[in-house]
Amino acid sequence: MDNIIKLSNNNQKKAWKIINYLDIINVWSSIGAKANLIGSLKMGLLMNHLDIDFHIYSDTINVEDSFKAMALLAKNPRIKKIEYVNNILTEEECIEWHAFYEDEEKRIWIIDMIHILKGSLYDGFFEKMAEKISACLNPEIKETIIRLKYETPDNIKIMGIEYYQAVIKDGIKNYKEFEDWRKLNPVNGIVTWMP
Repeated sequence: MDNIIKLSNNNQKKAWKIINYLDIINVWSSIGAKANLIGSLKMGLLMNHLDIDFHIYSDTINVEDSFKAMALLAKNPRIKKIEYVNNILTEEECIEWHAFYEDEEKRIWIIDMIHILKGSLYDGFFEKMAEKISACLNPEIKETIIRLKYETPDNIKIMGIEYYQAVIKDGIKNYKEFEDWRKLNPVNGIVTWMP
């Protein structure tokens, strides 16, 4: 287990270096938006799925301004690809950005930046979720979640919230139990569970 925790800690340190290297917070503030870190890195639960999640808020959602921020990030040669999804006219009222960053070891990190209209449906929701999950993390729960993430085959895509709900709410302890739990708890869309 010590090696798994060490790997998790190393990946988290690397994620913070990437955030600082790309200057993500200041890039978004340059267009008047506020970037909040959410997800597994925020909660200290990043393992081997190399992703960094931000929710970014502004008083208005302006496609041109959002593109200006992403253009600043795209100048960096380590950003290899960027995906754009316009969800402004949905209940989410956002623009999704997915930037693919290649580190020195040729590993690809996905940086999800969701540009959200202040006051919309999900304003602050996932920040609150991260706080509530973090409050439940004793060493045993944290180690169980990190171990389950480590044991997940690379070709299986599982949302972080599935691990957290399974372990915190339902006391799942091992990967076989987790597989069975997932069959009984299929994910359809955005998961809004909080402890």
